[in-house]
Amino acid sequence: MKNYYRIMLGRKSAFAEEAYKGDFIAAGFIKDKDLTNCLPNNWRDFNKEFIPLFIEQNPGKTKISAGLACGMLWTIAKGVQVGDVVLCPDGKGRYYAGEVVGGYEYHKGQELPHRRAVRWFPKIILRDEMSEQLQNSTGAIGTVSAISKYASEIETLLAGLRPPSIVATDETIEDPNVFALEKHLEDFLVQNWKATELGKHYDIYEEDGETTGQQYQSDTGPIDILAVSKDKKELLVVELKKGRVSDMVIGQIQRYMGYVKEELAEEGQTVRGVIIAFEDDQKIRRALTMTQNIEFYTYKIHFKLEKKR
Repeated sequence: MKNYYRIMLGRKSAFAEEAYKGDFIAAGFIKDKDLTNCLPNNWRDFNKEFIPLFIEQNPGKTKISAGLACGMLWTIAKGVQVGDVVLCPDGKGRYYAGEVVGGYEYHKGQELPHRRAVRWFPKIILRDEMSEQLQNSTGAIGTVSAISKYASEIETLLAGLRPPSIVATDETIEDPNVFALEKHLEDFLVQNWKATELGKHYDIYEEDGETTGQQYQSDTGPIDILAVSKDKKELLVVELKKGRVSDMVIGQIQRYMGYVKEELAEEGQTVRGVIIAFEDDQKIRRALTMTQNIEFYTYKIHFKLEKKR
């Protein structure tokens, strides 16, 4: 089965043109190590081996930073398969699109030494051509973003056609209208985090001044928001209900919290969770009476019109 990925080629797409001309995608984490014989089939095994090395080479970085970097490195070097399709932004509102045609190669001395050969397609996709959902996914912070759920739209764009705006269906979604609303809520919450109740006590995780705590990748899926308390003693997992079945959301946040506790938390750090929904949900409140480290919030939308003349 063919998968689709958004790959950032350097910070702010600094190496996009070079990679396009050289027919490759690449990563630069852990530059001085040839990974040819160091790529297990499971990214968690890779992370266990290379997180300590990353932290050693990058003093002051946290396990969260190391886990993010090593996970993305493994994905580019091993996880992406020959035949998969990659979209790479050029930093100017365009995306180079291509098919991965080769395995891992190490290019010693290069800024991005961990490489895969790519056959670029003639079609360059414009960001304005994309649906809002695909724009959000391809605009996510981080080196790698999985975008396979937009395969049909991407193939349509590559064929030179503009797809209709359709929200993909999901059997776990009870209310499509709320789902669509809360897709926007996540971005709004991130942009206005400091003005929220949660923002008084937590900061969304950042790496080198960029927000990387939104859609933070875990081994059970992307965490909506990963934050850390201002005293650094607690990690917070935030999950938006997004119109989904209550039991699905509760199980999901518990899995995310388990991952954060086992893989990301530093010694002495605790983990808490927050579920945010459009309206009160008795099933969620009932289930959360059996746990002490997950809270439930609802939100309200307020519009104000101001007459100017």
